Amino acid sequence: MPKFDCTVCDLSFEVPRAALDKYPGWTPKYCREHSPNRKKQTAKSATSRTRPGSATREENLTLEEVLARYTEGPETGVFTDGGSIPNPGPGGWGMVWVEDGEIRDQAQGHDPDTTNNRMELTALIAAFESLPEDAEIVVYTDSKLCLDTITKWAPGWERKGWKRKGSPLKNLDLVKELLALYRKHPGCKLEWIAAHNGYRWNEYADSLASAWRRAEL
Repeated sequence: MPKFDCTVCDLSFEVPRAALDKYPGWTPKYCREHSPNRKKQTAKSATSRTRPGSATREENLTLEEVLARYTEGPETGVFTDGGSIPNPGPGGWGMVWVEDGEIRDQAQGHDPDTTNNRMELTALIAAFESLPEDAEIVVYTDSKLCLDTITKWAPGWERKGWKRKGSPLKNLDLVKELLALYRKHPGCKLEWIAAHNGYRWNEYADSLASAWRRAEL
């Protein structure tokens, strides 16, 4: 079968000749993992499995409202979030370091012209910067793209001189910075956590990231 390179992860994938013949002129750009249709189906499935009473979308709650409403989820970790409205457009990021339910550190920021991915990466950079290099803790992100970028793809891009086939690398300045910080914290794990799933500290990070849209923190 004909092979193509995914424009997201650079991995080669095959497409049956019958599918190519069905759509003349079509050049596949995404592997199965990064297909836009797969992402829509996954999001729909995740929403259907969300337990009653949990958040299914961004609510723009204040920090006080988040703490009053949500109690579930991990009680130790560094939780990060970022986004822009619209995308691209003005946005913000937030991170909170928690141990046994007690806040050790938190931070947030705002950019008048940015993207979702830049804010997610910025939040992760702030998270690792807040931690000592000998820390042993989980850093959480609800961006699978950021997770895969740092743990799977960036080392390969680095070996190739920060180049990949197809489209140019985006947000390379932030990716390089975050990769270096990730390597300086060998005891820290970077893990994915579901967005707007009612987990207290992930919702708290989301509230920090959206604080620029409110008059009250």
